[in-house]
Amino acid sequence: MARNSSASGRFSTPSRHWHSVLAGFLGWTLDAFDFFVLVFLVDTLAAQFHVGKSDLVWTFTATLAMRPVGAVIFGLLADRYGRRRPLMANVIFFSIIELLCGFAPSYRVFLILRTIYGIGMGGEWGVGASLAMEAAPQRWRGVLSGILQSGYSIGYLLAALAARFIEPHFGWRAMFWAGGAPALLALYIRARVPESAAWEQHRAQTTGAILAAVKAHWKAALYLVLMMTLMMFLSHGTQDLYPDFLRSSHGASPQTVSYIAILYNIGAVLGAVVFGHLSELAGRRYSMIAALLLSLVTIPAWAFAGPIALLALAAFIMQAGVQGAWGVIPAHLNELSPDQARGLLPGLAYQLGILIAAPVNSIEFALRARFGYSWALAGFESLNIVLLITVLALGKEQKGRGFVRNSSP
Repeated sequence: MARNSSASGRFSTPSRHWHSVLAGFLGWTLDAFDFFVLVFLVDTLAAQFHVGKSDLVWTFTATLAMRPVGAVIFGLLADRYGRRRPLMANVIFFSIIELLCGFAPSYRVFLILRTIYGIGMGGEWGVGASLAMEAAPQRWRGVLSGILQSGYSIGYLLAALAARFIEPHFGWRAMFWAGGAPALLALYIRARVPESAAWEQHRAQTTGAILAAVKAHWKAALYLVLMMTLMMFLSHGTQDLYPDFLRSSHGASPQTVSYIAILYNIGAVLGAVVFGHLSELAGRRYSMIAALLLSLVTIPAWAFAGPIALLALAAFIMQAGVQGAWGVIPAHLNELSPDQARGLLPGLAYQLGILIAAPVNSIEFALRARFGYSWALAGFESLNIVLLITVLALGKEQKGRGFVRNSSP
């Protein structure tokens, strides 16, 4: 029977390919949960390990800085040996490291574990996104891109729920122990997820061929790294320190912070899906620009509003815009990447962006000391959004590009 997924968006065995999309979504959701658990434990762990809050903020930087290593390792494996097995190995790896974080006896051990965890976090997105986008029907690629990327926000939401219900009753260590559960996802991938047909058609015979494909597209690669650097400044600059901002500048209780985080992550999920779908109608870049403009006009209320209820509403709208732009990224990066390096280049650009942007939390925390928390967040993100809109406006896209060649009957 002919395979006509590229032309019509249909698959000969549709249910099996939807398992690929679900695996990518769940992998990114659980990976994000493991990362964001720490966001809600900065004060607790600073007291536990007898260090300053800036030391805990540094662990974010260490995690983010190691993500390109994971992107290279698992990306090369995905282009050389297929998407399934590297994704299974990655999920098991980051789950075990997260579990061990719950046993850390000191800050030094905790810092080492969070640094190693960055390798696992860096490897998951590129492999999972290529698997999902190569399986997604073309006409659904935009909305499924948004759903896939919304896994990041859902992981954040789950971390907020854990902070509200697990940490008060079972302690901070249990938060990390819960992060070991994602290893079970590997069993689902092994049982239900098929290998990518696009990879089977375009697989590189050597690692050198994969690297040659990236080298041949070096200008596009540099553009993607620049775009992803600004995107990382956007997401981590508006999310990671916002719970601490609510506590430090507005006296919000941990319970209130967790509820607000749940609220703005619901907004993030909605934004990712809505703008991901919009990108099928208006194009990838224009949809991202529209989402960024929504965030830009929300910054005054997001950073300077007095009543906590208004801050919560502004945070909801802010993250709808931030993750609205992010919801387009899986489709956009995979469409701009060469066939033989689709496991490597999107993830590598994504993670090199985070390497460059890794100090964002430390930068904003330092600006807070000089200008105050509100001006630090508002000024940094306003400038970043303007730069990002400019880069997108000058860029290009290949919306709807086919990944799988039609086969003859």
